[in-house]
Amino acid sequence: MKPEFEYQLVVGLEVHIQLSTVSKLFSADSNSYGQSPNTNTSVITLAHPGTMPMLNKRAVELAIKMGLACNSEISRYCFFDRKNYFYPDLPKGFQTTQDKTPICVGGEIPVTLKDGSEVTVVLNRIHLEEDAGKSIHDDETGDSLIDLNRAGVPLIELVTEPVISSSEEAMSLLSEIRRIVRYLNICDGNMEQGSLRCDANISVKKSGENELGKKVEVKNMNSIRNVGKAIEVERNRQIDLLERGEKVISETRLFDAATSTTASMRTKEELNDYRYFPEPDLSPFEVSQDWFDEIKADMVLTPRQMREKFVNEFSLSTYDAGVLTDDLEIANFMLGVAESTIHYKQAANWIMGPVKSLLNDRDDLNTTIPISSKQVADLVNAIADGRINSTIASKKVFPLLVDQSTSVDELLSELQISIKTADDISEVILQVIDAYPNEVKAYRNGKKNLIGMFMGEVMKRTNGAADPKRSNELLRTALDQKELT
Repeated sequence: MKPEFEYQLVVGLEVHIQLSTVSKLFSADSNSYGQSPNTNTSVITLAHPGTMPMLNKRAVELAIKMGLACNSEISRYCFFDRKNYFYPDLPKGFQTTQDKTPICVGGEIPVTLKDGSEVTVVLNRIHLEEDAGKSIHDDETGDSLIDLNRAGVPLIELVTEPVISSSEEAMSLLSEIRRIVRYLNICDGNMEQGSLRCDANISVKKSGENELGKKVEVKNMNSIRNVGKAIEVERNRQIDLLERGEKVISETRLFDAATSTTASMRTKEELNDYRYFPEPDLSPFEVSQDWFDEIKADMVLTPRQMREKFVNEFSLSTYDAGVLTDDLEIANFMLGVAESTIHYKQAANWIMGPVKSLLNDRDDLNTTIPISSKQVADLVNAIADGRINSTIASKKVFPLLVDQSTSVDELLSELQISIKTADDISEVILQVIDAYPNEVKAYRNGKKNLIGMFMGEVMKRTNGAADPKRSNELLRTALDQKELT
């Protein structure tokens, strides 16, 4: 048996989610990305003597929404703690977080894997805390620069139990978390900009053993794909150590995506105790029943609930529902189309095909869908009613609807587009047969592949308005010298 099959991977994730509030967690400083360094600061962010923090109510509400989406228990009485590990990029020298009373306790997130199977990742907690600033090290000069714009930005940290058993599970979980925060509009989920960050606690143990191996924390992963790569790399590194009879050291390591390696940053034994104690400058806060009910009433469907709706109400496949709900804008667009048609599968095909292709062809990532849900629904209905065929709809009508407010009915009337009747098609087929006597003879002598040429002529002479399926049937009948119907 290969060594990798003798070991079981155990992973727990710590996911940091920056909350999309206007201001920071304990001050009125702007919570915006991309500003000039050290401009989103004030005497509170800079920890001037005599300044006092004040809790951002909106941040608490967003944290509770995430907890509700994850079926967590919402704590009604909370206080903040000081985490006394030295932070060089927090001017006050400590982080304000929640240790004893996290805003959300427990919970779970079901995720679907590539093979269609489902696993449920159990959560330990979701707690509120402030983000640290950003240190920038110049290797050429040896200088270290600091940008405190991010210091004090509100975070929730989602901590899973060590129940993840593969890199695929970890990646699927992160993808689902990103979908959830975007659906709830509590974070943009952008890992490249750091608004969604993930640390992975990774260990291996002999298969069948109960005791967990030494845990290694891996940081510096700026994409979901890199999280998966880092887990695989660290898993293999730990197995190699154990196979050589060496010990795994409990430490923090950084992942290098360029070399697909991890490097030691610091050992856990070198860290001082965090020495949590209640934050004396912040009063405890209580989530009243009325406040809780208001937050709950403002909840929207989660990605999972949206997928279930598409499967149960629209009779779509699990695959189609997954594609349509991966992006909130597309999911809402499908809901809009479904208000004006009952042909849900056909509508889904149009959205997953032409509509998404239209968006992919546009460079601006913030582009909204340049066609209305009503237009797509009317186009689907026109095809289903037999007024036009799908070829005309996709090649002629759909392009003319883009960025226009014209209705489908107005456009069909203007273009004088309609499907030819069976009698009209039969007349055209007779014309084509008369025009190509040699090809007709060859067809009847066994060259059946000529049917494509005849169909092309029929579609050309009807300007694409003939129903392809019906035309093919009538054409074969005529070529086989049977009576036209």
